[in-house]
Amino acid sequence: MSIVVAGFDVHRSQITFDALDEESGELTRGRIDSTPEAVTGWVERFPDREVHVAVEAGTGWLFVCEALQAAGAVPHLAEPTETSALRGPRRRAKTDREDARWLRTLLCEGRPPEAWIPPAHICELRTRTRLRKTLIDERTAWLQRVRATLFHHGVSGAPERLLGAGGREFLDGLCLPASARERIDVAFAMVEAIERQLAPIERELRQLARRQPGCKALMAHYGVGELTAPVILCELGDVTRLSASRKAVRMSGLDIGVHRSDRRSRAGKLTRQGSPQLRWALYESAQAACRPTSPDRADYLALKERGLSHPRASLTIARKLARRCFHTLRELGPRALEPVG
Repeated sequence: MSIVVAGFDVHRSQITFDALDEESGELTRGRIDSTPEAVTGWVERFPDREVHVAVEAGTGWLFVCEALQAAGAVPHLAEPTETSALRGPRRRAKTDREDARWLRTLLCEGRPPEAWIPPAHICELRTRTRLRKTLIDERTAWLQRVRATLFHHGVSGAPERLLGAGGREFLDGLCLPASARERIDVAFAMVEAIERQLAPIERELRQLARRQPGCKALMAHYGVGELTAPVILCELGDVTRLSASRKAVRMSGLDIGVHRSDRRSRAGKLTRQGSPQLRWALYESAQAACRPTSPDRADYLALKERGLSHPRASLTIARKLARRCFHTLRELGPRALEPVG
């Protein structure tokens, strides 16, 4: 059976493809609509042939990969940053056709930086955990707007928790202009609406975490709770595709960039090239290291004695936690990703 190797550059209005029949050497290029039906119809152009397609892990990859699998093709999900890095310095204009050709070239040469395609139930869990993180960020943004309004009008001494009873009493006792009062009232109305959306999502995530094998194993680590364990699980995914625990750290973007030249070496900042949700969950869990009952408290205090701030010390603990989570999921094997019955 002959093999067809192709690259898809996916956009909202169209998909640009570049396909090569390895047996005949025939090269076809063109565009199709960005719909599952169009992807299925494209695969049907190559009957009795094995079709492999490389797709970048950007918006829209899910329906494209699902349509390819349903039509009998083999999708290959390429990591966008690594795909761009392999191309090297840009020497020509960037076009959709060039992007599709580059994906097809990498696939033909057997060196596409493949990302993990999660099963359907993990995709659903990842969507819910990312939605929760988005809602939390929105809630934080509205509370920051309240604090900015107070500062703008010279108000000091605001309680640390504005959402508590003490915070509301403090705000009600202030004498502010009507426009500032309106801004604060709208902000709290938005926060209340967000919390109404958050409540059922968090309840279901907690119930799942108490029953799902991978989440239960992750919660054995100090600081990892019912809301952070699902995030770590679905973002790390199948850890057997990673050859070492340091790659789990890299996936989270918690690794430190280093610049070396000759005998000079300078440590940089966090690379932040991994999953922001995974980075957040690990950092949130690692902040528990400052508690007296934490097994990492001695390491945390040693880092503080070296002059590191609480955030930097917590980031160091987060990197250790990423490695531990990697080994935990690897030891658990396929059961780590089993759906809840």
